Amino acid sequence: MIVGKPSQIQDCVACLLAGGHLLIDDVPGVGKTTLAHALARSFGLQFSRVQFTSDLMPSDLSGVSVYERGKEAFVFHPGPIFAQVLLADEINRASPKTQSALLEAMEEMQVSVEGETRALPNPFFVIATQNPLDQIGTYALPESQLDRFLMRISLGYPDRAAERELLSGRDRRSLVDALQTVMQPGDLRQLQDMVQAIHKSDPLLDYVQDLIAATRSGQWFVQGLSPRAGIAVLRAAQAQALLSGRNYVAPDDVQAILPQTIAHRLIPVDSAARGAEEQVRAMVAAVPLP
Repeated sequence: MIVGKPSQIQDCVACLLAGGHLLIDDVPGVGKTTLAHALARSFGLQFSRVQFTSDLMPSDLSGVSVYERGKEAFVFHPGPIFAQVLLADEINRASPKTQSALLEAMEEMQVSVEGETRALPNPFFVIATQNPLDQIGTYALPESQLDRFLMRISLGYPDRAAERELLSGRDRRSLVDALQTVMQPGDLRQLQDMVQAIHKSDPLLDYVQDLIAATRSGQWFVQGLSPRAGIAVLRAAQAQALLSGRNYVAPDDVQAILPQTIAHRLIPVDSAARGAEEQVRAMVAAVPLP
């Protein structure tokens, strides 16, 4: 379905198995929405899509209570956020007020509407797409919301062979409609439980703590990782280990997911000279392996 991007697809699956949320940051037209559709259909998950715009209101996401004359009462009509996979398309085109409406849902798996707390489906997975900030009509996501995303990836332009397959093949939307479901939500929850059971040795935890400490040293980044970010790194590494067929986390698993998991949470000391992902890779090269 998504040709020429095997590493990005593996990152998406690892993010879902780890129970996190995914941010896809790229220019329009490279397959971000198609990837979200394909993931939801492959895993057999209920899918909902919201196009974020500047006039989108928080109630457009969570839902509203409407007075029904026959029942002589207000009846709550749930919004699109009550789905197992929510595609927040072009999330940075909405105002910060609407963006913040997702914070409670992403962290607590619930929404508070009109003074009442309502649980979201399980599993609940947000896939947000974001356009580059230099495009017209975009708002930067606040740091508190970026921290809720387990991973941020970019698809990038396809290589020549993959682009030829796209140009000569069938329409991607018709292929998504014909995609076969290979799992059920119950199967996914079992895999997520297996991820939690992946073994983390003491030397591996020492290594992760060394990496976290390096982000806080002031040598590489303006501000270091929070404890929540450290937990996210371990969860993503456990999912990577499961996908690699192992029941323990290796340093390779941590290194494989680290740029995607922490770069969006960090600001390089010299951002003009090097981007966050390049700075993460340089930092990893400088931290000794266990």
